[in-house]
Amino acid sequence: MAATDTPSDRLEAILGKVRELGPTLRERALDAERAGRLPDETIADLDATGAFGIGSPAEYGGDELSVRQQLDVVSEVSKWDGSCGWSVWVGASTNWIPAGSGARVVEEVYSGPWVGPRVAGSSHFPASRGRAKRVDGGWIISGGPWTFGSDSLWAPYTNLGCIADDGEGPYLVGVQVPRDQLRFLDDWQVAGMRATGSVSIRIAEDELFVPEYRGVDFRDVVGGTLDNGLEGSLWKAPSLGWAFSLMAGMSIGLAQGVLERFLERSAGRPIRGTTYKNQLEAPLTHLMLTEVHTKIQSATLMTRANAEETDRLGALAAAGTPAAPEHLQMFSARVLAETAYAAKWCAEAIELLQRNSGSTAIMDFEPIQRAWRDARVITLHGALNLEALAENYGRLMAGTEPHKFAGITSLDRFAPAPVKAAV
Repeated sequence: MAATDTPSDRLEAILGKVRELGPTLRERALDAERAGRLPDETIADLDATGAFGIGSPAEYGGDELSVRQQLDVVSEVSKWDGSCGWSVWVGASTNWIPAGSGARVVEEVYSGPWVGPRVAGSSHFPASRGRAKRVDGGWIISGGPWTFGSDSLWAPYTNLGCIADDGEGPYLVGVQVPRDQLRFLDDWQVAGMRATGSVSIRIAEDELFVPEYRGVDFRDVVGGTLDNGLEGSLWKAPSLGWAFSLMAGMSIGLAQGVLERFLERSAGRPIRGTTYKNQLEAPLTHLMLTEVHTKIQSATLMTRANAEETDRLGALAAAGTPAAPEHLQMFSARVLAETAYAAKWCAEAIELLQRNSGSTAIMDFEPIQRAWRDARVITLHGALNLEALAENYGRLMAGTEPHKFAGITSLDRFAPAPVKAAV
């Protein structure tokens, strides 16, 4: 990137390239779904737009855009193809894992040329089947398979969640493993996001030795306690705000894409069972479009606010004046719940549009049906249990502690502080 480029210039350049590539992504989508993975050509084309570098460190040639700017890129890619949007979301939003793992991991992941996402992650939940045991100089990992390995087919490293126990109780360890030491299972047969290739992963042998620096207590990763050598405020931003604001961007982009497609294909189309010869002239269409708009707009405004707050909190922390633990906890709970609602509203908007698109909207070649399935898959993500997230945020609003559990969405990672009722 040119030294005189501003982040806004880089964002506009990336968005322009994505828009140019968009029709090609849509054309390739059906074949990619049938293959169960994006073709390497698509990964290379997305990389050429800059989409995989939006959340990479500036010190290593990445664009290091703000979370608010990254949101626009994820949404734009998702408008054209949900699986591409998912891969870009993972490629951007998992950068906090190597960044939280220390300077040596950062150097290993980001130095040198690479086409595609730099890192993937898998099974960072208490239910992980991976096991890690401390030995001289490092770790022995075993077990598996590690599930839902989005981007692992293309990334040079995948961070595997492993359970360790040194005698004082189990805890989660994030273990960075090179691609050539992994084996990928052909088990991604799913209802939506079919081309993401989010396969399960095994290690090449029954056990694998991993150097000590590549295995990091996940409490240190999420807490940002290790020096990573990176200067930007992005690396101080709350990881949940970063990851889940961008996740909502996928839902928003899918819904925006379907709305555009609906308007394009409905001009001059009659509505069966009525005398309307042009669907776009029918009052029932106008009412439906307004409802669709309000759902997408509500999700968009809420998500943009969360992305902006994530950037603000990162800037505060980078300046040495971090927000109070109570605020960080409340914000993290809020962004999780609001992401789940954004996914719900956008999926509902797409369903309305599909239901008013006629029987051809169920055909494989029609982008509307693919987006309908993709949007529903987002609502089913393991971290987006709407009712559980809503309860936790409601508990905080009412002055009650949230549920305590391990994993990437844990809300008790913050320093103990009194919980205050929302005003």
